[in-house]
Amino acid sequence: MIFFPAIVIGAAIGWYRATKRGGNRLDKLQYAGSHAILFAILGLFATIIYHRMT
Repeated sequence: MIFFPAIVIGAAIGWYRATKRGGNRLDKLQYAGSHAILFAILGLFATIIYHRMT
């Protein structure tokens, strides 16, 4: 499934972006959470499309 790795990758990207912008720990958690949600939605759609094609 594409869904679970997408969450982890999204959280890592969000954490990195907040770190690069000089955010504190709560900023990093907020960025990680919002990116994880976004990537989860994209991963869910990708999983649905993949299963419909096969």
